[in-house]
Amino acid sequence: MADITLTLPDGAERVVPRGTTGAEVAAAIGPGLAKAALAIRVDGEEQDLSRAIDDDASIEIVTVRSPGALELIRHDAAHVMAQAVQELYPGTQITFGPATEDGFYYDFVRDEPFSPEDFERIEARMREIVARDLPIVREEWEPEQAIEYFKGIGETYKAEWVAEIAKRGEPISVYRQGDKWLDLCLGPHLPSTGKLPKAFKLMKVAGAYWRGDSRNEMLQRIYGTAWSNEKELADYLHRLEEAERRDHRRLGREMDLFHLQEEAVGSVFWHPKGWTLYLTVENYIRDRLAATGYVEVKTPMLVDRVLWEQSGHWEKFADAMFTAHPRSAEARKSEGERVLAIKPMNCPCHVQIFRQGIKSYRDLPLRMAEFGSCHRFEPSGALHGIMRVRAFTQDDAHIFCTEDQITSETAAFCELLLGVYRDFGFTDVVVKFSDRPATRAGSDEIWDRAEAALRDAVAAVGLETILNPGEGAFYGPKLEFVLRDAIGRDWQCGTLQVDFVLPERLDASYVGEDGGRHRPVMLHRAILGSFERFIGILIEQYAGAFPLWLAPVQVVIATITNDGDAYAREVADTLSVAGLRCVLDLSNEKIGYKVRHHSLAKVPVILAIGRREAEERTVAMRRLGSSAQESLALEDVRARLKAEAQAPSKTATGE
Repeated sequence: MADITLTLPDGAERVVPRGTTGAEVAAAIGPGLAKAALAIRVDGEEQDLSRAIDDDASIEIVTVRSPGALELIRHDAAHVMAQAVQELYPGTQITFGPATEDGFYYDFVRDEPFSPEDFERIEARMREIVARDLPIVREEWEPEQAIEYFKGIGETYKAEWVAEIAKRGEPISVYRQGDKWLDLCLGPHLPSTGKLPKAFKLMKVAGAYWRGDSRNEMLQRIYGTAWSNEKELADYLHRLEEAERRDHRRLGREMDLFHLQEEAVGSVFWHPKGWTLYLTVENYIRDRLAATGYVEVKTPMLVDRVLWEQSGHWEKFADAMFTAHPRSAEARKSEGERVLAIKPMNCPCHVQIFRQGIKSYRDLPLRMAEFGSCHRFEPSGALHGIMRVRAFTQDDAHIFCTEDQITSETAAFCELLLGVYRDFGFTDVVVKFSDRPATRAGSDEIWDRAEAALRDAVAAVGLETILNPGEGAFYGPKLEFVLRDAIGRDWQCGTLQVDFVLPERLDASYVGEDGGRHRPVMLHRAILGSFERFIGILIEQYAGAFPLWLAPVQVVIATITNDGDAYAREVADTLSVAGLRCVLDLSNEKIGYKVRHHSLAKVPVILAIGRREAEERTVAMRRLGSSAQESLALEDVRARLKAEAQAPSKTATGE
């Protein structure tokens, strides 16, 4: 039998007989690796350790520490859960059980409903199956054999799926776990159940339609999570607890910031405190844009469908756009067949402003910003608090520039964006480079130029990027800025997109230095993404306990006795004149109650005032989260809090 050459990740080569398995390769390298091995990657494709390697290849032995190993672990956890369920609840049918981003699930068919009370029993049986160290072996069956087998044991859903696979001419692969249990699966899998770490936990049960089709039967889906070790599992569960504690929907209600209701699905009702927070964020961004050479504009909400067709958005986004028609027949007759669309984005409208009058190369770059109110139809099941809505406002801007200015404008934007994120408390930012998607506008030549320009700009700025293949906008490549919050979650917020297409489609031009007519490049850019979503992220980042400059209510002046009422009013007036957002609490409640009440509302500073403070013209200052208090003169506290409450944009400019 001829030999083959296997290349290891470090470049070392091993010559082995054709048909050598991954398990044999791992054993030849060393007993420690053989014990740790979970699977093998052959030319990048993950395979079972038992699979034979028949040709020269680059290989990597997958262990629990390998990138991507969690997906393998979670897939096996789903199978172990399915076996445990069928052992505990005979007659239950199994359907599909994939790995997910944070764990796994399996869909079951059972007359009686599962409940969270069943989880402990199922988890115990899963640990027992792991302890049995059952060998996991792949077999290939003929379709008729598989259909007959699954029908014979009452697995009608599996039999139906085998028939679908057979129509496509694909092999029918079955994995056995021990002698008594098997499942239809493409694999790969661990060599035995004993290789599965016991760091798993079942999380919830929900309904799911067979094959995701609402016309089909409803199944029961059990979700679980699985990790490489107990510490990772504990850390994940802690993150979930933190996420629950920080949930912007709950905090929004408790802090009286906003609400949502069915009569305006996907739209936010901002309450006074929430709107104060919104305006604080908006004014901060407005100041930063003004300081970096942006001009602010406002464009219409309703725009004729013709413009969206010209821009190419109608073809791609029509299903997500709301349209408006006159109600009366007479009005519709006078308007003809005109269809007005509520704008889902601002870019075509900004081109219309650019096209007014003659633009010269001396006018470029033109940085045009808008806090643009947009609407998109999001399915009701996709809506999530204020983070996924139908009505939202973007911190949108478009930079019209020459091709030679792409690098400098990208550098300036990245500096601005990272500075904004730092001011809001986000310092861990990942940048993704998204190149051309399969469905796109413009020629390959235009895309080559756009991608090259963006790569050159990124290199000049010194940004490290991660390639996100095929995820560019339909008109151009883009950078996506992903920030990590206080509990390790990633949020994609900012974006910069290089567009050679839209200026061509909408006939935007400028007069060049040569006197000729040229197309500008259009840089689509956003920092926050949308105010609604970013504010939701902020609420969860700080668990509602905002830094002083962001807090909707910055200071509460609370009286200890009625003797301090007049002085408390004077303190409130003094701080308000200094620009601080104050609330005066003259209620007859005890000071301990007032402190607890306003602390639960996440007010950063509470100033307590009684007879002594009124006589000495001082205040007793208590910070949120601290039981200590500090006695300060009124003028000192005014100066200190005024300085602390300045937005970072004001502090940076010395205002």
